[in-house]
Amino acid sequence: MTYLRILWVVWLLVPMGLAAQEVPTAAIDPPNIKPNNILVQDAPNDNGGALRITWEIPASLPETAERIELLRQRFLEGQPEGEVEIAAQLPPIMMEYNDSGLEDGYSYTYAVRFNGPMGAGPEMWSQLPVKPTAQWFHTAKFYLLMILIFLSGAILISLQMAARGKKFFIRKIAGLDAVEEAVGRATEMGKSVLFIPGIQDLDNVQTVAGLTILGSIARLTAKYEAELHVPVSRSLVMSTARETIKEAYTTEGRPDLYSEEMAHYLTDEQFGYVAAVDGIMVREKPAACFYMGAFFAESLILAETGNSIGAIQIAGTAMPTQLPFFVAACDYTLIGEELFAASVYLSQDARAIGSLRGQDLGKVLAMVAILIGAVFETISRLSDGSGVATTVAEFLKDMFSTTF
Repeated sequence: MTYLRILWVVWLLVPMGLAAQEVPTAAIDPPNIKPNNILVQDAPNDNGGALRITWEIPASLPETAERIELLRQRFLEGQPEGEVEIAAQLPPIMMEYNDSGLEDGYSYTYAVRFNGPMGAGPEMWSQLPVKPTAQWFHTAKFYLLMILIFLSGAILISLQMAARGKKFFIRKIAGLDAVEEAVGRATEMGKSVLFIPGIQDLDNVQTVAGLTILGSIARLTAKYEAELHVPVSRSLVMSTARETIKEAYTTEGRPDLYSEEMAHYLTDEQFGYVAAVDGIMVREKPAACFYMGAFFAESLILAETGNSIGAIQIAGTAMPTQLPFFVAACDYTLIGEELFAASVYLSQDARAIGSLRGQDLGKVLAMVAILIGAVFETISRLSDGSGVATTVAEFLKDMFSTTF
């Protein structure tokens, strides 16, 4: 019996001993630890609705710390509103957090606490509520202001020089030189001129460029008394095309030749529009076809149909995937930037040429920056990836990856 009593006592004391060994672990658990120096500031260079919270973690942070809980309290006119809520749960080594998506007009205070196996520790709150505000100027993108000043200055100076009679050089563009020849040919043959301003709406800059070219072509058809036909796929484009043609005919002193039927709507559907235009081309057999604007899969269908009826064809688009089809099937093709410069080229307006020169100076600046970036990026890759070359390459990369 004595041995049995000894075993019974040992069986009771061993668990008590193990439990006593766990006490020191609980004493250093995160519930007994709290962060220091919580600071809440408005997030810089943003459009409001964000605050930056920073804090310091104790040097003696135990390994049992599992996470940091960031608590948030909202204030309106100095009074708390709503319940305290958890804004974020972060790794225990984090010492900074940007809280976005906040409502402007409210102020916020924050508390940080550690969380571990024994639960949440004491909370440490920031001192005063802080209100998120929007900044008028993004200091980290100061270079964009410098680029804007350069481009604006280049355009204004070029306009001033053009107004004083300065003649600027414009490279010859064969496709635009052939416009008058194409309209004259249609006049001599007694056939119509067909103009397609792409299949996109007015929110596409290529459509706007195409309608600008339409004004110059409409002046030629008014001058030579040739028939002009402009089928469109968007109602807003139709209204704008009519106004453009009407202004051109009035400028040439032939408002009597203008008719609203010159520009008419067919359909928004892509291939339905193409089928209708092809039908017009086959029935009326225009002597000159112009395709100026944004085109997609219909480009080759239109150009092949125009080629089959023997029309002289001039196309212009900034869609890289469609350029090969136009180059193969048309007589002349305006490539990319030539489409946007065409209206200036055709009108020879001094102020428009000055504006075009200013924009070209901006493109020269971009090309120089790209060349410098390529050189410094190459040097950076050949070196250890640090130093001035890497800094310059990263700066230029950030500049050209900016979205407006």
